[in-house]
Amino acid sequence: MNPQFLMDGLIAGAIIGLGAVGVTLTYSILRFSNFAHGELLSWGAYLALGISSALGVLAAGLTIPIGPFSFGWSLPIAAVLAVALTGLLALAVDAALFSSFRRRGSAIIIMVMASFGASLALRSLLEFLFTSKPAYFSQALQIAMKLGLGLRATPDQLAMLAVALVSVITVHLVMTRTDIGRAMRAVSENPGLAGIAGIDVRRVIRTAWFLGAALACIAGIMSGLIIQIRPYLGHDLLLPLFAAAILGGIGSVPGAMIAGLFIGLSEAFTVQLIGAEWRAAVSFAILIAVLLVRPRGLFGKST
Repeated sequence: MNPQFLMDGLIAGAIIGLGAVGVTLTYSILRFSNFAHGELLSWGAYLALGISSALGVLAAGLTIPIGPFSFGWSLPIAAVLAVALTGLLALAVDAALFSSFRRRGSAIIIMVMASFGASLALRSLLEFLFTSKPAYFSQALQIAMKLGLGLRATPDQLAMLAVALVSVITVHLVMTRTDIGRAMRAVSENPGLAGIAGIDVRRVIRTAWFLGAALACIAGIMSGLIIQIRPYLGHDLLLPLFAAAILGGIGSVPGAMIAGLFIGLSEAFTVQLIGAEWRAAVSFAILIAVLLVRPRGLFGKST
């Protein structure tokens, strides 16, 4: 068996894990499954692509590749702006749709169905604006470097692994070492009691939306850089994202990333052992198994 599947699995798992961290953050605060989360990955990737292309037109020097990478400074700059814009998009969706349901005390199933509608609307708008034709941050050819033990990776792939690691560590530190992080954990445990204690629950909700969307944007950019950008990019990753969030334990940032890596490695192993047509079944099987055997996940708290 070719050991390269380990590297392929780690790269896919880093993308899944990063997106799953956003899922677990928003679910732990908002208490419903947001099926529009996948579209935030797609929007993040397309926003970064659009901004990067615009910067390239304004200053062609920004598109010159940085060292061994396939992209120039236009992409990192665009990524920062895209993260902010994707966060604002999530806040706009919440203000226009979900906040009114919260005020009325609507049932969870209403929120879930509304997220389906938001998902369809966001995806259709992407297809209208950018068409369904695949797009790329760069079409430059990269040669994979030998890492030892039969493993190879391109500079872009190694950079994405580093970005995922830094992002997860940053979010974990925010959740454990800052006032807003402690407030988010308090709201996650008991929103009513947190409000009585003087915590601004609405501010916490806005922060959860923004953080979740920011991580989704980064995951979308990573996926678009390594593979390609399509309107269905986030939709195709939705099942693995939820599987990783549940496997890791709702509310656990490190758990979501570890679970994402596990699912990525499992998918890569299955592709090599059986075939690519069974990739999607892996996430589904893991999701069902976790719900049956350990519903709170590997790192979730018992209730």
